[in-house]
Parts: sequence; structure tokens; C-alpha cells
Amino acid sequence: MLVLRISEIEVRQDCIRCAATLGDRAFHASVRYADVDLHTLDRELAERLAFHVALFQLNTLCSLRPDVVDVGRWAHLLTPELRTLWRTVFRHVWAQWRYEHDDPDYVPDFATAADARSAAPAQLPAGPVELLAFCGGGKDSLVALKLLERARLPFATLGYSHAVYGEPAHQHALIERVANATPRVRHERQWLTDDFGALHAAETPASVFAALPLAAVRGYRGLVVAHEASANTANLVWRGEPVNHQWGKSWEAEQLLDAYVQRLIAGMRYFSVLAPVHDELIFELLARDAPLAQLTHSCNVAKPWCGTCPKCAYVWLQFAAHLPRDVVDATFGADLGEQSDFRALLGLAEHTPFECVGSAPEARLALALAHRRGMLGPTLSALAAELPLDVPTGVLAVGTTHGMPPHVAERVMPQLADAAAAVSSRWPFAASDRSP
Repeated sequence: MLVLRISEIEVRQDCIRCAATLGDRAFHASVRYADVDLHTLDRELAERLAFHVALFQLNTLCSLRPDVVDVGRWAHLLTPELRTLWRTVFRHVWAQWRYEHDDPDYVPDFATAADARSAAPAQLPAGPVELLAFCGGGKDSLVALKLLERARLPFATLGYSHAVYGEPAHQHALIERVANATPRVRHERQWLTDDFGALHAAETPASVFAALPLAAVRGYRGLVVAHEASANTANLVWRGEPVNHQWGKSWEAEQLLDAYVQRLIAGMRYFSVLAPVHDELIFELLARDAPLAQLTHSCNVAKPWCGTCPKCAYVWLQFAAHLPRDVVDATFGADLGEQSDFRALLGLAEHTPFECVGSAPEARLALALAHRRGMLGPTLSALAAELPLDVPTGVLAVGTTHGMPPHVAERVMPQLADAAAAVSSRWPFAASDRSP
């Protein structure tokens, strides 16, 4: 039996270190924070939060297919609720891994019973700033931060680097280009390091738990993300099960994580300000800050843009559909329509790309809009002329599903509604512009 054993969890002044063994191999990970003293936290709370950080950072090692996970001397922190959450997250996030490895039933369990008693939520004093907005430096981050700015809701930003994405200083410099374009009151930083290699990961849930020790020290009460409605769309259905690369960003995941973090820290919330909308409205909002769009980056291969991956292709297509040509050219420096393969993005392959990109209907709408604006070369222009345009109603509207607290929603939702009204005023296309 192959056992993944957690062998170390250590809370230092500015970082949490953890380690595990798998067979005869040892693995290490750490989350380091800037200008934070974790020793100011109650010792039991710090240990509890660090255990969650370790459990979700180290679950990446389950890509090596251990039979069980042994939490060792931290078994007193493994509650039934945490076991259920961890296995639920694993089941959904690893659906892609199980599909790629043709292993439909793999979900590891714990070696010891998860019967620890849940502690009462920690009662911590609120800090001077309520909202901590995650900022990855992409277009969604910029739009979300501008929504908070125009809502007159003060916020701090959180940027983190991971060794798998390249040199950390370069990552933080790119993130700060976006964060600096907003009135954030503080910019928090995290550095994630490990020696795992490029394994499958539950990155979003792990990042939520990695932010909690920082939020506890500073007194933040709202963890704000920019996860859009298209994150709810599966890439394919396999053996009756949806396989969704973006499940960790989905509404289902948001609900689970929000409910759970409230078990850890009283009054803590986790929510997305973009959950009610798809990319058509997000890019409508981005176009209102068009000069700032070229500060963003989204590529996970070579930051800021590799120019060949599906994510670069998708964002370029949306830029071409909504932004001035000079902004598109300044951002990408090339016409990606003639050097990338768009067929999977447009729903013309076995499944849409396993990347954080919009659904096939959203990509087809962007293709039609870019074609209408004369932004496409011959290859994509030919595709645009051939493909039918069937846009689901929800892609152009503001949904009612979201987890924003009332005082946030009452200031954000009207901005989303205004974007929807602007989009509706341009819809539908004239018959001469597109075939039905």
C-alpha cells in the first residue's frame, strides 16, 4: 500500500512549512507572507489553519496516486467536515486527472478515522480594511478591482507567486502592474514554493486556505475573487460525470468553501464579484478601462504571454472582439489568429481546452464580434463565416446566483446590470453582419 504521510507542519513567524513522504521520497512546500507575524495568532488557531494549508498544498502529491493519506500526529485536527470537504474538492478537481488517466473511481481516503471534534469558529477582531481581493494580474482581476473601486468599497490586494509559473519577482512585478492601477490600500504578497514539479493541483481551494492565516492576522473579513459564470461549464461529460478544469472556481466550489471558512473564523466570507456574469459582460467592463488592459497577463506557460497556448488564444480573441486595435497589438505584439489553433476553443474538438477559458458559445460570440469589427485574418475569418452563432441567453445577462454580502451586492450588481444594458443595446447583429 502506498501511503502519503504528512511529516511536518511548522508555523514560523512569516511562513508555514510542510512536508510529506510518499514511499521513499520526501516532498516539501511552504507559503511565505510579507510583513506578517503569524506568532501573534492564538497557538491553537495557528496550528488549525496551518493544518488546512498543509492538507490542501500537499494534496497535489495525490497525482502520484497514493492509496491513503496519513495525517500522523495532526489526526486531532481531522474532523468529519474537513474530510468531506477535502474529498469533495478532490473528486471534482481531479476529474480531469481521472479522465486523462482513465481511472474513474480514484479518490483517496485518510488512514485514520476523521472523528476529531470541530472547534468553535475563532472570534477575531476586525481590522481596518474589510476586503482582501485576490489579484492574479489578469483581466478578471482588473475588472473586479475596478468594480470595488467604483463601488467605493476599500480593499487590499493579494498577489501570490508559485515556482511552477517562473521567477517569483517577475510574477509579482506583473501582478503589481494591475494592482497599482487601483486605489488598493495595501498590497499583500505570498510566495508558494514546493519541490513537487508540474503535478495536478487544487490551486483555487489551496489558495483560499493559504490566505486565511494572513486574513486572521490583519483582520480581513471578506476574501474576494474574480471567478466568472463560465467556470461552471464542464469541458466534457465522461462516463456520465462532468469534467470541469475550472471546478475550483465554480459556484458549487464557492458555496462549499464559503460555508467552510465561516466554520474556521467567525464572520469570514469568501465570494466572487463576477459570479453572475459571463465574459461578454466582463469584457464590456474591461473596455471601459481599455488603456489599462495591456497591463494584464493570463498565460500559465510563459508570462505575460507565450502566444501559442489556448489561454493566450482565447484572451487575444476576446481582446480583438472588444478592445481598440492598438491595445490588442500592444498587449500581444502579434496576430494570434494566424498562429494558434482555435478549433477546440470553438467547440470543434473532443472537448474544450483544459484551461481557464470561456465556454465554446462565448468563444464563438467573440469570434463573430471580432469578425464584425474587421479584426481577424483569413483563417479565422473563414471560420467565422462558417460557424453558426447560437448564443445562450444567460451569456448576455446578469444572473442572480452569487455569494456577495448584501452591502457589496447593492453596489456591485448595478454596475453589472449597466454592462448588460450596454451589451443588449448592440444586440442582435444586423442580418447583413452575420448569418443566422
